Amino acid sequence: MTLPALIACDVDGTLITDDDSITPRTRNAIRAAVDAGAQFVLATGRPPRWVQPVVDELGFAPIAVCANGAVIYDPATDRVLSARTLSADTLGELAEIATRAIPGAGLAVERVGSSAHDAATPQFVSSPGYEHAWLNPDNTEVSLEDLLSAPAIKLLIRKAGARSSDMAAELAKHVGLEGDITYSTNNGLIEIVPLGISKATGIAELARPRGITDDDVVAFGDMPNDVPMLLRAGHGVAMGNAHPDAVAAADEVTTPNTDDGVARVLERWWL
Repeated sequence: MTLPALIACDVDGTLITDDDSITPRTRNAIRAAVDAGAQFVLATGRPPRWVQPVVDELGFAPIAVCANGAVIYDPATDRVLSARTLSADTLGELAEIATRAIPGAGLAVERVGSSAHDAATPQFVSSPGYEHAWLNPDNTEVSLEDLLSAPAIKLLIRKAGARSSDMAAELAKHVGLEGDITYSTNNGLIEIVPLGISKATGIAELARPRGITDDDVVAFGDMPNDVPMLLRAGHGVAMGNAHPDAVAAADEVTTPNTDDGVARVLERWWL
């Protein structure tokens, strides 16, 4: 492809290494692209409150597409620019489907306020007995009724010991117009976002006002939640450590996140 105008980059398993750092080579390649005028955008399943460590590693604060496309967040000003949510009614329908289709699953929701750590809005809210897939020190436990009482940017369905791929396949038989199913780990965790929302739509929301077309985008990812973005980008790049679905959606496979996979592609155009 010609020189990309926008670089859309997943975070976990893609941009950062397994110890949550960004290598000097990858950081330098990104900086060279940005200095030359390219737009660099984080595209992550993470909520806004988990973006700052990535910004610290990068050394600058790019716009972030968070929660798999449901939120556009500006870490430079700590402002949520836009948010797409599941209504309380839809959450109720999805909760009923999830608990019926996956017995024993726990439920949680991500909510968002006007900033990353909006004190007026508890961000991560779970039902009693929810078992986290990773350490989550800012969890608020509430009743299931309270959990489903307010709009959320995504619903999380968790079953320890299960495979996310199996859970997604089962849920797909029942979830139709209520939301879109995805996952970013195979550790028994499914995420449902508003229908039609993905990292691809989040990137398009940022690109369109800047006159950037899909063909002008290079995207990097490693998991099923990256598939829509990899398919839509002019050049989709799967990491060497990527899930087979991401590999199938990509135009190219680079080296793993632990071997500067992002940098190796960017260096073709910059540096």
